[in-house]
Amino acid sequence: MSLKQTLMVYETLDGADVSGQDVKELFAAYPQVRVSVQTVEGEKGKTDFVKIVIPGTAGKANGGCAPTFGIVGRLGGIGARPSRIGLVSDADGAVAAIAAALKLAEMKKRGDHLPGDVIVTTHICPDAPTKPHEPVDFMDSPVDILTMNQYEVVPEMEAILSIDTTKGNRVINHKGIAISPTVKEGYILRVSEDLLRIMEMVTGQLPVTFPITTQDITPYGNGLYHINSILQPAVATSAPVVGVAITAQSIVPGCGTGASHETDIATAAKFAVEVAKEFTRGTCSFYSQEEFERLNMLYGSLKILQTMGRESQQ
Repeated sequence: MSLKQTLMVYETLDGADVSGQDVKELFAAYPQVRVSVQTVEGEKGKTDFVKIVIPGTAGKANGGCAPTFGIVGRLGGIGARPSRIGLVSDADGAVAAIAAALKLAEMKKRGDHLPGDVIVTTHICPDAPTKPHEPVDFMDSPVDILTMNQYEVVPEMEAILSIDTTKGNRVINHKGIAISPTVKEGYILRVSEDLLRIMEMVTGQLPVTFPITTQDITPYGNGLYHINSILQPAVATSAPVVGVAITAQSIVPGCGTGASHETDIATAAKFAVEVAKEFTRGTCSFYSQEEFERLNMLYGSLKILQTMGRESQQ
């Protein structure tokens, strides 16, 4: 069950000296799973980027042709030390992504192999800075979004779930998880029916979605308001991206401690695992290729929304 993996990851990351190597050690018992860690220095400190690859039986890592699925744990940092002690709410995305990878690794060890490769990425920083944001403060990061995307959005990913704590707002008044419409190359597409079906199955409840705006799918740093960084991977890839928000009924700051709910994180991890099973065997689609092609034919490319805009091109 995903709760077991979630609790294991949560306890592993809840420390002042935790690093990417601690995450790597979680996978020591799974020799078929490849884990790499790279430390990157930024203007506001350093962080460890973690990449976990769970090869599929017919995946491209083994010379096959099954689809490759990506899970990104998006966050500013898992902690805001020294101003705050313990895991912050913003850590949930990293915990969920690593827990999903751990569950997939355990499945593989026990003989339940997925056909396609799954690539999980996130970063580990226990002492990230914070920054002002309305209606509550956000976690900042020691590195910028461009650097995050460089290490977390892997070219091999053919579809991406971006998991991020999304509690510092007034537009999602639900505790649990919610998913976004699919975003691809500047277009906000319809919510995937397959993902809604899987969400219903995993939660046992009606599916919950959340609204996004054009601003939310543009790059950070352009002076526009963003709900958070959940859809920033979409600016760095042509693959379809869906945000998986870990949510709350009340407004919770990303830098708040004691605000993580392990059952909600486990639900996000379980959802990611179920989507990985279906996407890599071709029974889950993030978008309609036919509709996307017609949108481009009728209205042209919107890839400019993946850039810093016209000012940067002058």
